[in-house]
Amino acid sequence: MSLAHPDRMARELYAAARQGATSNELGEAISRALGAVAHDAVHLAGTCPAAGFGPASFSFWHGVEADFGRALLRDYHAGLHPCPPEDLARLPVPAGVVGPGDGRTRRLFDAHGVGCELRLLLRDSWGTWGILGLLRAEGGRPFDGRDIARAAQAAPALAKVVRGYVTAGPLTPAGPAPPPGVVILGPDHAIRSATPQAHALRDRLDGDHTSPDWAFLSFLSGLSMRAHRAGSTQPVLAFGPAASYGRWMVCEAQPLDGDSTGDVAVIIQSADGERLLPHFCDWYGITPRERQVVTHLRDALAAKRIARRLEMSVHTVNDHLKAVYRKTGAGSRDELLAAIAN
Repeated sequence: MSLAHPDRMARELYAAARQGATSNELGEAISRALGAVAHDAVHLAGTCPAAGFGPASFSFWHGVEADFGRALLRDYHAGLHPCPPEDLARLPVPAGVVGPGDGRTRRLFDAHGVGCELRLLLRDSWGTWGILGLLRAEGGRPFDGRDIARAAQAAPALAKVVRGYVTAGPLTPAGPAPPPGVVILGPDHAIRSATPQAHALRDRLDGDHTSPDWAFLSFLSGLSMRAHRAGSTQPVLAFGPAASYGRWMVCEAQPLDGDSTGDVAVIIQSADGERLLPHFCDWYGITPRERQVVTHLRDALAAKRIARRLEMSVHTVNDHLKAVYRKTGAGSRDELLAAIAN
């Protein structure tokens, strides 16, 4: 048995994403597309090169029991999963299998009737766009090299789908940005308190997000774990796309004390242009040179001044802008600026 043709797979899954399919529906569609690699459940976390291997921007789940999903995310964010993306990225085929002998994760799997997991980075020439996990129930045949090869065959198509999901979302937000909210998580990574604005945002994000109901609370807990691991020198950032939330959002987590063992504050707010731009450009396939033009456009420079700054002709600047408009679907300079100003 072979996988569906990658281009056809990408078209079918992209169409499902554009039609506003839920997480379960998209997860089920991905599962069907990967039918040649026998599995009982699937999860896919989306990211972009600018985000690196930090917290995912969104995720799709199908067939994963909630308690197991929460535990799997906890170990992943705590750096305890035996197939971290940093290790997979160093392999010629960026994939690994969790099976017998994998310590803590093996005990977790046994407790939930899971036999093994195949993890695969979704990587193309631009970078990494997510990580795919396929699960088999206890008692089933372990994943092997042939399964990895079949799953890897689908990776470029799935990377295209992940990017298509984000770019199918609204370019510009509807209505003004909501006020920021703050959530405080304790040393156990559970929520201790939150501002009224944070409760309103959490209800909105939890309700509108394409992931299962339990995933957002697990995401906040994961940010707290990552903040403890990162220390107090710099915040942990996670950007959520407009496809999931109606507008680009950012969660910023940082310990409140100096030794990174106490409470963690998570600020949830609309993503601003300066921090958003690298992520926005990644998702829409905007080249480094086009990104320079857009950066100067944000500074309210006319095409002639941008041309002088970048030592190129006005004609070239306008060509770059036309390319950006085409990639994003923006109809004008103002619409593009509204998209990245958020």
